[in-house]
Amino acid sequence: MTSFIEAIDLGGMNAALISFSLVCVLGAAVVRGFSGFGFSLLSITALSLVMEPAAIVPSIFMLEVAASLPLLPGIWRDIHWRSIGWLLLGYTVFVPIGVWLLANAPVAPMKLALGIFVIATAIMLLRGFALKQMPSRVATLAAGGASGLLNGAFGIGGPPVVLFYFSSPAGAAAGRASIIAFFIATDLLGLGFQAREGLITGTSFWRFLLFLPPLLIGVWIGNRGFKSVDPALFRRIVLWLLVVLAVLTAAQGLFQLWSGPGSAEI
Repeated sequence: MTSFIEAIDLGGMNAALISFSLVCVLGAAVVRGFSGFGFSLLSITALSLVMEPAAIVPSIFMLEVAASLPLLPGIWRDIHWRSIGWLLLGYTVFVPIGVWLLANAPVAPMKLALGIFVIATAIMLLRGFALKQMPSRVATLAAGGASGLLNGAFGIGGPPVVLFYFSSPAGAAAGRASIIAFFIATDLLGLGFQAREGLITGTSFWRFLLFLPPLLIGVWIGNRGFKSVDPALFRRIVLWLLVVLAVLTAAQGLFQLWSGPGSAEI
């Protein structure tokens, strides 16, 4: 038993850090279970206050997959499969370009611009803008490409896809289900790239196991909340959540501009 405990490597996390991390994961998981997105940005933003982002991103990606899989049976029939295919095609093509931007372009101004764009678009949708029909293949490819570009550049590829579905006539259930399905696919792709680069370690896996119980509890709580909420109210809540996440993203950009080149890139 002692040797097993000694084999657990959490990267030097003490009791206070573990407690803080568990609370952060639980809160982000409730949001994810309710809306279908937001877990990565909320958890990474909170945990980055006390840990290096590079040390937690692989574990968060594992948790993203674990957060989504329990929801699949209940959302399978609502997924808009045709749009998912075109979104993933655009995403896959543009991820390498985003990675190139990460290596060659300043990230902070891009984050600030993204935050401002998402806030403006979400407010426009809150004021009643909506498409009368599903976007064309070209528009769907463009949304997927924007997601891949942003995810490759700084790990925040969710806003274009969320805005895509919540401006379309797909409906709350179909939009949420499709967002969840899209993120399962992109998270698995992301884990593959991380494994290839040697970023997934034993510490990543042990942290994943540590965070798994609060993740599952939070997703269950959030999913129950979605089932009882009015679709119109759900749409408003999701858009305001997107505004909050965009404000966090813009704030990260401003902080990195203020801190200079030595600041974190996530």
